[in-house]
Amino acid sequence: MVSLVSSSPAAVADLAVDEAAQLLSGRRIVVLTGAGVSTDSGIPDYRGEGAPKRNPMTFDQFLGSASYRKRYWAGSHLGWRMFDAARPNESHRILAELEDAGLVSGVITQNVDGLHARAGTKHLVDLHGSMDRVNCLRCGQTFARASIAERISADNPWLTEPSLVRMAPDGDAEVSEYEAFVTPACTVCGGVLKPDVVFFGEFIPTEKFAEASAMVASSDAMVIAGSSLVVNSGIRLLEQARRRKLPIVIINRGATKGDNRAAVKIDSGTSETLRALAARLLP
Repeated sequence: MVSLVSSSPAAVADLAVDEAAQLLSGRRIVVLTGAGVSTDSGIPDYRGEGAPKRNPMTFDQFLGSASYRKRYWAGSHLGWRMFDAARPNESHRILAELEDAGLVSGVITQNVDGLHARAGTKHLVDLHGSMDRVNCLRCGQTFARASIAERISADNPWLTEPSLVRMAPDGDAEVSEYEAFVTPACTVCGGVLKPDVVFFGEFIPTEKFAEASAMVASSDAMVIAGSSLVVNSGIRLLEQARRRKLPIVIINRGATKGDNRAAVKIDSGTSETLRALAARLLP
């Protein structure tokens, strides 16, 4: 395995990038992305340097307690403001460009920020869902997050107080006072609403993972960008690629759980590395 450990833009464009480009050239590439792809858009990393420790709410907690739902929705509303204001960065745009050129077969993302779609990626599997959709757990009705956000803002004007919140790395927020929060309900049946994202303790929908697996199966190489591969779904997809003997390139600052299975590991930021790779791969 070739490895490059550097954050210098000049060093990025050397042996490891050249080796990765040679492996990927002429192949249809499936890309798996994690939180590191969105840090240049102002969305904090889950596990990057300086990220605070967190105890995310589980699905059982959300379902089992109105108080937990108040706490979650208060923080999620503030996090949604940050996600909604974020814009695709160079990583998102380059991957969309590589897809348009026929080099990338599709993108599988562990992120819920919707930035790949905004950048123009067409073949996209959002493994963990997307914050821009809200589902009713009783009747299945789907709502646009923007419309739910308008209702929350109208019902909870006090939530704008900055002294009440502390932002967390995934764009959520920790809210110290939330018992007065008015939780949105389904306007069709009055049921419990939940953002269309996979909580801790929830399984990725079977059809969603099958779609991601099919994307791996139809590709000739895999690039993993901005993911430490701590979440099991990423490792499972990596293992599918390894069993098919696909060349695997990992781009991530710091170690990942898949480093020993990669043909090339580039320890650097995704934007500068994807830029350097695209310069070699595009005609």
